[in-house]
Order: sequence, then structure tokens, then C-alpha cells
Amino acid sequence: MGILERISEIEAEMARTQKNKATMGHLGLLKARLAKLRRELIEPKGGGGGTGDGFDVAKTGDARIGFVGFPSVGKSTLLSNLAGVYSEVAAYEFTTLTTVPGVIKYKGAKVQLLDLPGIIEGAKDGKGRGKQVIAVARTCGLIFIVLDVLKPLQHKKLIEKELEGFGIRLNKQPPNIGYRKKEKGGINLQTLVPQSELDIDTVRTILNEYKINNADIVLRDDCTADDLVDVVEGNRVFIPCIYLLNKIDQISIEELDIIYKVPHCVPISAHHKWNFDDLLEKMWEYLQLVRIYTKPKGQLPDYTAPVVLKGGRNSVEDFCNKLHRSIMKEFKCALVWGTSVKHQPQKVGRDHVLCDEDVVQVIKKI
Repeated sequence: MGILERISEIEAEMARTQKNKATMGHLGLLKARLAKLRRELIEPKGGGGGTGDGFDVAKTGDARIGFVGFPSVGKSTLLSNLAGVYSEVAAYEFTTLTTVPGVIKYKGAKVQLLDLPGIIEGAKDGKGRGKQVIAVARTCGLIFIVLDVLKPLQHKKLIEKELEGFGIRLNKQPPNIGYRKKEKGGINLQTLVPQSELDIDTVRTILNEYKINNADIVLRDDCTADDLVDVVEGNRVFIPCIYLLNKIDQISIEELDIIYKVPHCVPISAHHKWNFDDLLEKMWEYLQLVRIYTKPKGQLPDYTAPVVLKGGRNSVEDFCNKLHRSIMKEFKCALVWGTSVKHQPQKVGRDHVLCDEDVVQVIKKI
């Protein structure tokens, strides 16, 4: 039996199995088997040979956004209008198998836009170049799912299932689970909050499927079997996602008011260029980029070309390394002006965390 048939069989058995305390262990086992089969589908055994077919999209700019959507939802119009309206230059790049529709400049940061059509063309079933396209999707800092406002839910579920099947988790945080394999001592489970799904037997069943007999597990939240499988697999990516509900010119104001209350959604009209300002503001918020301005000694700060850092990697050391790897060898301290310091300027060390629009002057050892 092929991998796809086994996946279908397991999914059918999971759908048939009633969810209750008695079946938790069995469902956990099926979820672990499903995750292993899907991993095999993406990374065939004995694979080593890269992504194949020369599929590659060079990273440019400070962040990368992947566009996903069914045909005729207005994705192409949106991409060309965004790149046309907000692009510093008409930055069209072509590679052998995919197109980078543009690099837009917003608030001083350059953001690469990628069309990822292959994700929804049976990628999860290994058809076409699905694996390679998914590999690119996993490198995005943000995903835009473009939906037709007249039929959003059915498309949303299909795309989410496709992405979930390849280990992409949308708008989720990594599970708050401590996991450490060890040489001996069996399975040790510690729960810091009451659990509604996982108990020692279910945890043992899941780990046994991975042939793990000795491990320390700490559950810091009320976790699910899926959470534990994600942690054991260790190859999940957690990517923020914005749902773009296009063609709002075809609905009423009342319907629009309802859509605005849906989490992670931005209603737009790609054709009329409506609500692009809201979309770009939300994009900026979800990308969590930090702009830092440089100040050479004795000169005014350079506000024209900020150094753009990613949230979570925005220390003084990260800033110096983005400028040039050699700077840290001669680094003594830095003077910082902005919201990250109490005094203007303040002398700080390499570990100081910078805030958006701080100004930094690096002082080198004499």
C-alpha cells in the first residue's frame, strides 16, 4: 500500500473514532503515524538530494511574504497593484520555475512578495512541484491567504489543511512543552496545569510510535496530542497569517462590518485598490520588523536607510552583525537614543535590546 493510501486510511479511521477519554491514546497513536507518513511524503527516505529541479527563489529584502489563493480570487491583480503602487522600482525577478512578482518598500523596509500557486494544487499529495513550493513557503515571515469574499470559508479550510499537512502552523505559538530525550529512566511526565487530553498512557503511546522509551516531558499548558506530536517531530514552522477577503465591492456595508470583526482578516478590493493602507499597516504589525538608524560620530543620524531587524533578533549585537560581521571584534559599547533607553543618549552593551526607530552610534575599542 502506498503512502497516500495509508494516509487516507488513517484519516478515515480518525474520523470514525469517537473522541472520549477511552480513545485518547488510540487517537494519539493515529496522529503520530499520520505525522510520520506526511514527513515521509515531504522527505522521502534516503533523500539527500536537495529540492530538485533547480527550484530556488533568492531571498531579497528584509522580509518575505507568501501569497496563497485559488485561481480567480484576484491574487494577480493584488500583487501587481501592490507592487505598482508601493514599489520603489518595478522589481520583477524571474527564476526557472517561479516568479517573484515584486519587492515593495514600506516604512523604509523592503518586503519580497512571492506567489505560491503550487500549494493548493495537490501539493500535500505530492503532486507537481508541491514539495519545493512548500519548502519556499516555510521560509516566509508572513503568509497572505487571498480569499473571495463571497465564498471564503470553503477555500480557507482547504488551504489551511494543505499548509497544516506540511507542518506550517498559522497564527499559533509553539506548544509550551518541555521535551528532553535521555539514555534511561523511562518516560517521566510532569504537568504544571490540569490536562484535558494528555495523560501518561497517551504520552507513552505517542512516544512509543517514535521508538522513544526514555524522555522527560513537561506540560506547561493544557496541551493536545497534536501539540506533543509537533514537538517530537521538531520540524514545524509557526508563521503569522493574514486572510485577505477580496472583492468587497460586491458586498453590502452591513456584511463588511461583520467581516471586520473576524480575527486576522483584512477586507480589500484588489481591483479598486481599496483598503490597501489597512492591509499594509497589518502587514507591518504581523512582520514585527524593527528599524534602527545609524549615527556616525559627529554627524546627524541617517534617517534615509534604516537597518531593519526582525523582532526577537534586535539586540545591539544583531544590529552590528547586520552592518558587518567584523564590527563585533572591535566593539566597545554603543550610544543609543530612543524608546529602549531611559537617558538620551545612553551607553549600552552588546546585549541591549533595541526598539523601533532607535538611533545607534557604535563606539569601537581604541
